[in-house]
Amino acid sequence: MATMTLLAMEFIAPQRLWALAIIPVIALLYVFLAGKGGTKKRPMSSRLQLVVPKDAAWKRHGAVLLALLSLGALIVAWAIPKDYTDKPRDRATVVVAIDVSWSMEAEDVNPSRLKAAQASAKEFVNSLPERFNVALVTFAGTADIAVPPTVDRGAVDRAIGALELAPSTAVGEGIYKSIDSLKLVPPDPNDPEAVAPAAIVLLSDGATNIGRSSAGAAQKAKDDGVPIYTIAYGTDDGYVVQDGQRQRVSVDHYEMSEIARISGGKKYSAESSGQLTEVYDAIRESVGTEKVPAEITDRYAGLAIIFAVLSALGVISLGARWP
Repeated sequence: MATMTLLAMEFIAPQRLWALAIIPVIALLYVFLAGKGGTKKRPMSSRLQLVVPKDAAWKRHGAVLLALLSLGALIVAWAIPKDYTDKPRDRATVVVAIDVSWSMEAEDVNPSRLKAAQASAKEFVNSLPERFNVALVTFAGTADIAVPPTVDRGAVDRAIGALELAPSTAVGEGIYKSIDSLKLVPPDPNDPEAVAPAAIVLLSDGATNIGRSSAGAAQKAKDDGVPIYTIAYGTDDGYVVQDGQRQRVSVDHYEMSEIARISGGKKYSAESSGQLTEVYDAIRESVGTEKVPAEITDRYAGLAIIFAVLSALGVISLGARWP
């Protein structure tokens, strides 16, 4: 297990790990010498018995083992191991794509799926870092860029509040339009050539019934390096009334999962406005941070010191006469 963990680690100077080969050589040499010394049966004088207690063997073995562990930790530290830590992004673009098909009129979520989605989306947008660009895309039978990428949270807030329902559900078209909106991202005034990372947050409760496939759109997003975080919103008991008849509008979890999987994002589910807020919080943590490498040499240097101290105590105990 320890070997597998070590192989999975990343190092700045991995060529130095060859020094670990010294450890089994020393261990074999110790075993050979200990065994060789043990084959010579010599009577031990009473004075020597006082200096070397009967339990000295396990202390000696333990001290050597700890010394080898200390050496191993030092070599790992010498190879400069690194790990990844979360660092807040300074700039990124988030496209919020909201399904405005008639099924969002269902009231299985209080007061309705759409109204709850609007309130949570506003909170999410306003919680993003100030330098993040935010775009709003809406889709039903067709898809539209309601607000191109901007840092103006007020414009996005107003557009979310003005959403109107329409027939049909074209999830794929919503994704394609979200990708198109990224072409409108304004350049960073401090670094015009820089390309900020982007992500799509897609909220929908239904399955595609018109337009291009969502799987193809998700593959396009993956090719462009844009993960899609999908939110399957609503309950399986949702329904709408059309022409005096009740029609069930359950959530298509499979399609939402496939979109997230293909694009490299993540799929979430929410059956209430409270859960939707929690999902947005999790997404904000994901898109608002990036993994950056960080040295963890001190971690293994500290382990080496601990093992060395324990080994030294073991050696001292070999010659000490405890009361």
